[in-house]
Amino acid sequence: MKSFQFPQQTNFYSGKVRDVYSIADKWLVMIASNRISAFDVILPKPVPYKGQVLNQIAAYMLNATKDICPNWLISTPTANSSIGKKCDPFKVEMVIRGNLTGHAWRTYSSGKRSLCGVTMPDGMKENDFFLTPIITPTTKASAGHDEDISKEEIIQQGIVSAEDYAVIENYTRLLFERGKQLAAKQGLILVDTKYEFGKIGDTIYLMDEIHTPDSSRYFYAEGYEERQAKGERQKQLSKEFVREWLIANNFMGKEGQTVPEMTDEWIAVISNRYIELYEQVIGEKFVPVNYTDEEILNTISNALAALEN
Repeated sequence: MKSFQFPQQTNFYSGKVRDVYSIADKWLVMIASNRISAFDVILPKPVPYKGQVLNQIAAYMLNATKDICPNWLISTPTANSSIGKKCDPFKVEMVIRGNLTGHAWRTYSSGKRSLCGVTMPDGMKENDFFLTPIITPTTKASAGHDEDISKEEIIQQGIVSAEDYAVIENYTRLLFERGKQLAAKQGLILVDTKYEFGKIGDTIYLMDEIHTPDSSRYFYAEGYEERQAKGERQKQLSKEFVREWLIANNFMGKEGQTVPEMTDEWIAVISNRYIELYEQVIGEKFVPVNYTDEEILNTISNALAALEN
């Protein structure tokens, strides 16, 4: 995807999966690309419609939670782009977990019972529900890997003030509860997710994408109890299948490893899985849209001009 030059553009940043444009230091334009990343590596081939899927799920979820807290989103001028308020971000990601899965399970199965200063009870199995969802924050690294950090360390190091942390912690729990309710309507369990927050003046805003398959993990609710009772793997809805394929082909983003060849057939499988994800999470038919670069530039430029008027 090419980069654009918008009126009053003050900055441009190309992330792993999105291109971010600062406009007049007041607005952000985020264009969700079809790039796909795993193990902090951008894979060599784009996945058709992935950007549209992520952008539309995020917009749907931000609109479905805006009564809980203010968020950055203003509009989605194209199916793969969003315009919103530019916030001063907190340098932490608020990860919240309803189940003992992924990184939490790997920590637990190694014998540890504490994660980010939170104690996990003995006697749990992989994918069991926590009695109460746990918040396990990470630092937001500008380069390299994010690191686990406790609430106490965040406040002690002055990354977020105690007052602001209390607000984002409360928002995190309320947003996760809403996310679980939305998922349940679709026969899903929202297992874990992350939220990012920032400030404009004294107001805290929810930023970025929420409840998407790139930022969250979902289980199918039907059969969950039976699978747990039998010790079977849970049927999940996330981009985990891409990571599993890479691991099976001896790639985990480590030095000296080569990304396996992504055939056209495999790219089509990934694209179809993302479309399935959209339809399962939102409960609506996915309508693919294709744009020329000129259409994207003009449509977003017009939307930005309307903000100034």
